[in-house]
Amino acid sequence: MTKFSVLMSVYKKDNPVWLKEAIESIFTQSVKPNEVVVVCDGPLTKEIEDVLSQYSVRIILHRLTKNSGLGEALRQGVEKCSYELIARMDSDDISLPDRFEKQLSYFEKHPNTAILSGWIQEIDGKTLQPVAIREVPCTDTEIKKFIKTRCPFNHVTVMYKKSAVLDVGNYQPFHLMEDYYLWARMVATGYEMANLPEILLNARVDAAMYGRRGGLKYFKSNYAMSKKMYELGLISLPTFLFNTSVRFCVQVLMPNSVRGWFYRKVLR
Repeated sequence: MTKFSVLMSVYKKDNPVWLKEAIESIFTQSVKPNEVVVVCDGPLTKEIEDVLSQYSVRIILHRLTKNSGLGEALRQGVEKCSYELIARMDSDDISLPDRFEKQLSYFEKHPNTAILSGWIQEIDGKTLQPVAIREVPCTDTEIKKFIKTRCPFNHVTVMYKKSAVLDVGNYQPFHLMEDYYLWARMVATGYEMANLPEILLNARVDAAMYGRRGGLKYFKSNYAMSKKMYELGLISLPTFLFNTSVRFCVQVLMPNSVRGWFYRKVLR
């Protein structure tokens, strides 16, 4: 099948046990990647270094001298990847064994597609029990409508064309919105998009995740994202105002416990 790269970023607060499981889920795929690029986002712990050393002949390490954030780490990682197709992978998730095979097959049948993700099953970080499934729209038309109010891809499952990502400026620093901002620029440029209507990956979640999706700082990032989409011509002024109002209520006014329920039951 088509040659492809896998791109992952790690930093010092990652769980080394989960990192090993994530890497193992890459190398036990039905179709193996031709290279795995791991960006070390600043100095790492000894435990994480020990895990990476176990795969020293199977992964390519790119080290940043200081912690620069996910956007900068992935920006440099994309440039380091050798192949046109790049699959994203997080350092704490578990790809299902046939994930890459299914995505590569889709690209071969739909060569004009620039980006493809799929559904994820969120699992409890400790018990691994299913928590929720995040479904995303599948067709190009549905995706470009969905992006007006919510992110239309599960970032941890995307496979995209390097040339398309570079064409729109690659990843750029944007607090917790690096991926959303990239997708918005790809939509504005007219790239063709799709999602597979099936679970490709188990994503670990915990109560802290919902805390990170709340607060004034997170709302400000969402506000800035909506403003960028308005400037790109992707949303109207009424949609901009609607997005801002709803997100302020959910991310600033809503307590964490209620926000967790809202994300699991309403937005899944």
